[in-house]
Order: sequence, then C-alpha cells, then structure tokens
Amino acid sequence: MIDSFTQIYGVFGNPVRHSKSPVIHNFAFRYYHINAVYLAFEPDGIAKSLEAIRTLDIKGASITLPFKESVMAYLDRIDEDAEAVGAVNTIVNKEGKLHGFNTDYKAAVEPLKPFGIQGKKICIVGAGGAAQAVAYGIFKEKGQLVIINRNKKRGEALAEKYKADFFSLDDRGSLLKIQPDILINTTPVGMSPNISDLSFPLDYLTPETLVMDIIYTPLKTRLLYGAQSKGCRIIDGLTMFLSQGAHQFKLWTGINPDIELMRKIMLKDENR
Repeated sequence: MIDSFTQIYGVFGNPVRHSKSPVIHNFAFRYYHINAVYLAFEPDGIAKSLEAIRTLDIKGASITLPFKESVMAYLDRIDEDAEAVGAVNTIVNKEGKLHGFNTDYKAAVEPLKPFGIQGKKICIVGAGGAAQAVAYGIFKEKGQLVIINRNKKRGEALAEKYKADFFSLDDRGSLLKIQPDILINTTPVGMSPNISDLSFPLDYLTPETLVMDIIYTPLKTRLLYGAQSKGCRIIDGLTMFLSQGAHQFKLWTGINPDIELMRKIMLKDENR
C-alpha cells in the first residue's frame, strides 16, 4: 500500500514505456516487504530529471537509453567501474548526493562465463552506452574484442579504448572474415515495435557462434530466431536484464533478490 512513507524509485529513458523494470522491481519490493514503488519516467532530457531526483528525494534510479553517458556530468560521485566504462545505468541517492554505478558490465559477462571468454573472439555490435559496458566486461575477462558499428567515429573510438579491431557494419567483405566465437548485439535494432529489423546479417554466422542479444522485448529477437535456425546457441536479453536489475536492487536495498523467481514473474507478465 502506498502511503506518505513510501520511497520512490524509477527508470529514466526515452523511450521507456516498454520497460519491464517496474515489473521486476515492484515485485521485489513487495516480496521483501519494502515500502517502495518503482515508476517509469520518459523525460526529454536528463539534467532536469536529476534535479527532480534530488528535489523529490527519489531514492534510486535506473538510467537507460539515451542517457547512460550524458547523465555522468550531473552526478556527485561515480564508481570507478562506471567511470572506466564511460556509462552509468544506476543511481543511488545517499542523503541528497547522487552516486552513479554500472551494473551492465557484470550482467553481460555472467551468462557468457560458462562458455568461456578468455581468448575468444567476441564481436560487439554497437558503440553506445550498453556497448561500452559490455566491452569493458569482456576486456576485464581477457576476451579478444571486435567492434562492429555503422557510425565509424564512435566505433573506432570504442575499439581504440580496448585495443580492439573495428569494422563497419556496411563492410560486408570484412564481416565475412571475422568468424566470431561470440556475437553480442547491444543496439536497439530489433526491439519492439520494430521486431522485423535485423541488427546483424545472419549470413555471417556459423553453427559454432554463440549469439547474445541484450534486447528483451521481444524475448526472442529476429537475430536470435535466425541464429537458432542456423544451429547457433543463443542467450536472450532477459538473462542480462534480470542480472543487471538484481545488482541494482542490491545497491538500493542491500538485498540479493532471487533472479529465478524474478524471471518467472517476467515470463508470467509476458504471457498475460
């Protein structure tokens, strides 16, 4: 029940009305008997949103596209991993001081560890805030990074940061030669409502490629459907989404939530 003591949390992004973060965090608050509510906010910019967080004493926030990088200029403190990534996806309000963290990089590598990361050729499609986090996590685990992006300037900058190779998404000749062990889509291409869009050409995948997509709406993107039809192993975006959300919840409350239970709640919500 919401009352005058209810703490406010939320996700800030644009667009963000598709986000399932309210589903998992509101469930977790109820499950662990915490008097809090988690809402979705879709602002035009991030600066005034940060003012609102301070003014309204919003206790914590998830930050998503397109604000993961720009939000850093308005925070009081940034965790060293988030600083290294160059993107923040989590804010903790500590007595009016806003602290920035990044839980994406941990969530990206956790589902890949059983397949091995060190020494594997791992291609990241994209060069935005999510790609920054995934690249950092792979780099820490000593994977061999390849950056693929349509925007050459951003792609080359990310590749240089992690001593990775860079290829344009339009350079079909070079893409044929990569033959990655793991391919990770970090772009919003293929996300609802544009589910027919394809983030990476399926012709360049082999049955030996492990394909991961960070998009979780829909649960199985066109990339994952296509990869599976070619015999590839796949990892859906819900896996990373729940992991980063669990890390956020711990930063806000000190509690490690039950990820498997959260997954069941998410899937139940999807099937309504």
